[in-house]
Amino acid sequence: MARAYIAFIFAVSVVTLAQDPKPAREKPATRGPVIEQEPAEEDPALKPTEYSFNPLEASRNITTGNFYFKKGNHRAAMRRYLEATKWDPMSGEAYLKLGESYEKLHDFTNAREAYTKYISLGPDPKNAEAVTKRLEKFPKPKAETAAPSADVGNAKIGSAKIKK
Repeated sequence: MARAYIAFIFAVSVVTLAQDPKPAREKPATRGPVIEQEPAEEDPALKPTEYSFNPLEASRNITTGNFYFKKGNHRAAMRRYLEATKWDPMSGEAYLKLGESYEKLHDFTNAREAYTKYISLGPDPKNAEAVTKRLEKFPKPKAETAAPSADVGNAKIGSAKIKK
C-alpha cells in the first residue's frame, strides 16, 4: 500500500510539472544605470533617536543617572544626564547633575558649561551661590590662560624654517 501511495504521488507531480512548466524569466529592459536604494533600518537599536519634549523620559534618565552616580560609575551617570537634557532641555536638575558628573571625571570645561546652563535656567538663589563658588574653584579655561606666542620676524619659535 505504501508503494502504491508513493507511486501515485510521483505520478501526480510528474503530470503537474509536464502541464505547467515555469516560463524562463525575462530580464526587464533597463534605461540607464540602476540605482540601488538602501533598505530601511530594521533594527530599532540602530536607528537614530529623535528627541522631543518628554519630561517623563528625562526624569527616568535622571533617576538612572543618580543610581550610577551613587555606585561611582560617573561616566555612565554623565551619559544618562546628557540624555535627560536632550529629552527636557529646560531641566535644571539634569544640568546640575551633569555638571557634577563632569566634575568627578575632571572634565572642567564641560562641567563649566553645564553649570552655567543650570544657572541660566534660574534655580533657587542659595543653590546658585554654591554653584558659582564651585565654578570659581575650577581652573581657568585654556583660552584665558594661554601665553601669547612669541614671534620672531615671520617665523614662530619652534618652526623649522631655515634662512639662507
